[in-house]
Amino acid sequence: MSGTTEKAPEKGTEQGAEKGTVRNRVIGFVGLGVMGAGMAGRLVETGRTVRVYNRTAAKAAPLVAAGAVAAATAAEAVRGADAVVVSLADEAAVERVLFGDALKGLAPGTPVIDTSTVTPAFARRAALRLAEAGARRVEACVLGNPLQARAGEMRVMAAGERADVESVRDVLEDLGQELRYFGGAGAAATMKLVLNVLIGAEIAALAEAVALGESGGLDRADVLECVGGSGVSSMVMTFRAAIMRERRYEPAAFRTSLMAKDLRYAIDLAGGAAAGLPLAERVLEIVERAVEGGDGDRDLAVLAEHAGRG
Repeated sequence: MSGTTEKAPEKGTEQGAEKGTVRNRVIGFVGLGVMGAGMAGRLVETGRTVRVYNRTAAKAAPLVAAGAVAAATAAEAVRGADAVVVSLADEAAVERVLFGDALKGLAPGTPVIDTSTVTPAFARRAALRLAEAGARRVEACVLGNPLQARAGEMRVMAAGERADVESVRDVLEDLGQELRYFGGAGAAATMKLVLNVLIGAEIAALAEAVALGESGGLDRADVLECVGGSGVSSMVMTFRAAIMRERRYEPAAFRTSLMAKDLRYAIDLAGGAAAGLPLAERVLEIVERAVEGGDGDRDLAVLAEHAGRG
């Protein structure tokens, strides 16, 4: 991988056939939030043996019904696995679940594909800690929504040792339609924060635009339809516009509290680099207001219910 977007080979091609020998890998999957459940479901669909663990065990039930194997602990999920995928909410969860439990079951040399959104500094420390334990961390930040996760249509931003990334290329390409390598540990985490700053600002702006239209007597659906058909729209806007139109904020595709977390990570990163993010800081204030209003577990599109309130 060279730093340019690399798409997965077409199924059935010679390259894809060569990879058929590793399709029987056993995957340990830890963390079944909306994105994790989608990715795990995608890997089950490829025919792999997928052992799944989530702190709320009930979230594993649909995957087990689809063919996954339930594990009672994170350590059990990863024990004997050829590769491990981690999808956790934040650094505290990674600390608790990966390092506090799963690490006990990891065999030497096991690649750990970590899709959690964390700070670059945490990513680098995690890579060192896993290396000290004999495992290999593959940074694999993902961009997309739960539907894209389930369909294997995300963008995967990878970092870490190039050889480690290559060793799980088949898994990464089944999870995403595009794969891009960014460099050493922490590089993909940085890029993910760059993108989430943009997403946060975009959704906050859309919410305010909707509030402006409604304050002038326009119908919300009409505003969103016009925006969606204009040159200022995007895939992110289109996805969130549908949620705003229906006011259907649960289940959340991207929890508001997680966007607040990611914006804090980005602002902290910018502060450490002596750079300022005044727009991101303002967006964080808007997002935190929604969290404080009780909407932290609802989709980020819920900003439409808070915009224009002063």
